[in-house]
Amino acid sequence: MTRYNPKIDEGLTQKQVQNRISNNLNNICDNVKTKSIGQIVFYNVFTLFNILNLSLGLLILFVRSYKNLFFLGTMVCNTLISIIQEIRSKRIIDKLSIISSTKVNVIRDSKEIEININEVVLDDIVKYKRGNQIVADSIIIDGIVEVNESLISGEEKSITKKVGDMLYSGSFIVGGNCFAKVEHVGENNYSSKITNEARYIKKCNSVIINTLRKVIKIISIIIVPLGILMFIKQMSISNTFEDAIVSSVASVVGMIPEGLVLLTSTVLALSVIRLSKRNVLVQQLYCIETLARVDTICLDKTGTLTEGEMEVEDIIVLNKNYDYQYILSVMSRELTSDSPTMEAISKKFNKIVDYKCLEKEYFNSEKKYSSVTLTDDKYILGAPEILDKSEKIKNLLEKYSNYRIVLLKNKKESIALILLKDKIRFKAKSTLKYFKDQDVNVKIISGDSEKIIRKIANRLELSALKSIDLSKNKVTEEVALNYDIFARVTPEQKKELITHLQKNGKTVAMMGDGVNDVLALKQADCSIAVASGSDAARNVSELVLLDSDFAAIPKIIEEGRRSINNVERSSALFLSKTTYSTLLAIIFLFLSVSYPFEPVQLSLVSTITIGIPAFVLSLEPNNKRIEGNFFINVLKKALPGGLTTVINILSVMIFSKVFNINSDVVSTMGIILISMTGFILLYRICEKFNILRFLLFLFLIILYLSCIIGIPQFFELVLLQPIFSIYVTLIFVLDISLFNMLYDFCEVKLVKNKDKF
Repeated sequence: MTRYNPKIDEGLTQKQVQNRISNNLNNICDNVKTKSIGQIVFYNVFTLFNILNLSLGLLILFVRSYKNLFFLGTMVCNTLISIIQEIRSKRIIDKLSIISSTKVNVIRDSKEIEININEVVLDDIVKYKRGNQIVADSIIIDGIVEVNESLISGEEKSITKKVGDMLYSGSFIVGGNCFAKVEHVGENNYSSKITNEARYIKKCNSVIINTLRKVIKIISIIIVPLGILMFIKQMSISNTFEDAIVSSVASVVGMIPEGLVLLTSTVLALSVIRLSKRNVLVQQLYCIETLARVDTICLDKTGTLTEGEMEVEDIIVLNKNYDYQYILSVMSRELTSDSPTMEAISKKFNKIVDYKCLEKEYFNSEKKYSSVTLTDDKYILGAPEILDKSEKIKNLLEKYSNYRIVLLKNKKESIALILLKDKIRFKAKSTLKYFKDQDVNVKIISGDSEKIIRKIANRLELSALKSIDLSKNKVTEEVALNYDIFARVTPEQKKELITHLQKNGKTVAMMGDGVNDVLALKQADCSIAVASGSDAARNVSELVLLDSDFAAIPKIIEEGRRSINNVERSSALFLSKTTYSTLLAIIFLFLSVSYPFEPVQLSLVSTITIGIPAFVLSLEPNNKRIEGNFFINVLKKALPGGLTTVINILSVMIFSKVFNINSDVVSTMGIILISMTGFILLYRICEKFNILRFLLFLFLIILYLSCIIGIPQFFELVLLQPIFSIYVTLIFVLDISLFNMLYDFCEVKLVKNKDKF
């Protein structure tokens, strides 16, 4: 590969630029991708859940029993919600990237022009000034600059760079100006190498969805052979082909908890909408649940706890003969592009004053000061330990050691000490207190020095946290568990810390804003970025705080708790149906009778005793802490209803055999008993009735009676004779005792043996 060495005032020629582009040596980097709309649609449509339902639907369609296709409605709704939510997140994050994209000035054909960062090519001459972000690794060929590499290293301290030094992509010029020749482009940039591992679609880490996937996986293994065996069985007992198909589908369709997947997606989608009003972008639906389960949160100091800016806290006047406000106002005007320190002073002292500046000198890391020369005197602003080594200054520096301090003086004497501090994010202190109250451990991970981080921790009332410098220590499990503040941490060490915490059973969230946080954000169970940070951090994170408001996290946790607790409660209704459907399908393989139900009948029961109440209950406020194992919590409520239903149906089959009852009456009695058991379970779940629950219960009973009495023919039901009604009523009364006995039994046994699941 030929390298060019263009002169500063000439730059590359257009022919050389075209040569670079044709050889793919321009600054295009696609390390971090969002899925295309096509991929989003594909991954949400072609799921195991959808394939199972579509297969069953095609069988029903084949025999033209159209009203038995209602069960496909939940599948369609679930798929649409997932697709719409993911496309919405993609569009917002893509817009963020466009808005934050950087333009840069380069020298080409002896002219200075402005171009997009992806138009920069290898060996381009780039002109940088204060405020510019480095767009590609470059070597300084002229000038001196102060550089902030916090998004790369995590350390806020500015670094002086001279001719021959490397400027790394992602860092910022905070003082001075320079010309630099591009040394690396695209994936060869330092920041791109760090984020290279971020080229991924992060695996869903939802306890709820993982539990459902396990249930669906188990069901998918048995549903096909079970369905085939059921069809053969139904054909063997003189059913028509059409009836055998309908009965076989009915026997297995109830095994799939399709409504629960829809409910979970809907509830979390509503949480996404509520959070969007708080300027929180949710990029993965189930991360709200994960954050609510977090017991350890790792925070990057720069840009997370702090805003990456300085602010003037106080002025210690040393000589009252000088007007320090006038002097600092002059300096802030003349040295505007000097440093973050001067930027903070400019915000504090910005009076319009008359003056004549004869000479000025920008801040230099070697000299440790900047200065302005006015008609009356030369005024200097810089490091007090360099400019004044008196005992008085030493004592003051010790007294105010929690601050960053600069000294204002003239040629002869010191005038004032300016006390500065990192600007803490709004409500950071109250948010950290919230974590403490919720038993969430806070770990501060930063590339900055231990001393600087401890100062921030003290201001946030976290002085009790133990700290360690990882430039002098290895990352081990003991270090990860026993320390709370980690200084001088490399990107790889951040990832190691989170890995060790996860190995010890911790559910870890990571909040960061820089390229140096990307590996850790990817590793964490839940990753959070601020919109003011780097594109890489935003794109790999599941949550993005669009207004960079740290105080939004408690609201996200509260939304997660509402979702998880309500979905957990409602899940018992769905898995109760899965339980009895699976058991009945297996049992009827060994009975010489037709399967008594059709899909449309089970759709009636599912809608009234499961779907509607589950959705309404899932919207209730619920900030209860998440406790116990999700699967056990659901199973101990679902099993009693499922087992009671199985016993009911078997009793009806025995009763029908003894009294030779026709199939329409059998299916009607069975559906009524399934519904009544559903209402018993719903009543148990709704204990401690409020107005909403009472009205819901009343509405469901009225709706149910309207369906079975008003339009029984549509659901293939018949009106029962008095003798059969008495039998059903008697079984219902016995069910209450049976259900409560099984409920108490499962409560004790399943909780006692929870570690086996």
